[in-house]
Amino acid sequence: MDTATRLLRLLSLLHSRPQWDGAELAARLEVTPRTVRRDVTRLRSLGYPIDAEAGIGGGYRLGPGGRLPPLLLEDAEAVAIAVGLRVATTTTVSGVEEAALSALAKLHQVLPARLSEQVDAIAAHTTQLPQGELPAVDGDVLVTLAAGCRHVEGIRFRYRTHDGSQSERSVEPLQIVHTGRRWYLVARDRDRQAWRTFRVDRITQPVLTGSRYRFDDPPDPVALVAQGTAITPWDIVARLRVHAPATTVVKRIPPSQGVVEEIDEDTCEVRFAANALGPLITQVGWISWPFEILDPPELREAVHEHARRLLDA
Repeated sequence: MDTATRLLRLLSLLHSRPQWDGAELAARLEVTPRTVRRDVTRLRSLGYPIDAEAGIGGGYRLGPGGRLPPLLLEDAEAVAIAVGLRVATTTTVSGVEEAALSALAKLHQVLPARLSEQVDAIAAHTTQLPQGELPAVDGDVLVTLAAGCRHVEGIRFRYRTHDGSQSERSVEPLQIVHTGRRWYLVARDRDRQAWRTFRVDRITQPVLTGSRYRFDDPPDPVALVAQGTAITPWDIVARLRVHAPATTVVKRIPPSQGVVEEIDEDTCEVRFAANALGPLITQVGWISWPFEILDPPELREAVHEHARRLLDA
């Protein structure tokens, strides 16, 4: 192994875990501890902040700051990142498109020709299905909300409701949920003392307050968003008891289409909603396990009538 390859391998090992004993590094690199010390000195001269401690419990670790290490990727990883960056250029998060294009251009400069050909082939023969007009999300707003979630720090922001009215909200953020079409912030509203979901595209001027908090029994963020998007906005809510494990049923009915709640290990309750019986009849038809319609009674009658028409046909 030449010196350059060994230095890259040493950097990769230092990134893989917080602390390394010198003897372990020497064994991994198949060199002497003295060579490891020399290589560490070389990396420090290149700007890599490698800390070392002598004695029992000591060793080497890559410190914070300093220059970023070279891009160390397997072929499949490099292709995956390049394809992901291409997808990011069509995102609804403002500012991400330009950053993704810039990062993609830099990546192409260092990709071997064989990998560039793979990425170009995928891009040339892949078409994204149009999603229709989706509201744009401010990238800076998203970053601030994510920071609040990560650091368990309160946030104040202006919020626009569906009818256009504006209000000031003070919340304790828990999680950001992306449904594939929209972004939602799940947070505890301090003024209302209740859990709420907020569409991120309707949030403006978010500010971290510096106040800290702790959740004793937080809800499932995905379930809360599913309730708020798949159930609450609609007029008619269907309730079914399905004789199959919830973990199996949720694969057929994802959170974007309904809510699946476990009753016991072999039974679950499924809820989905619409503004008319027709779409609910179709959704009932997706259930391939034994079930009973609990609510509403008119849906049960409509499904029976639909079944009779199918039998007659």
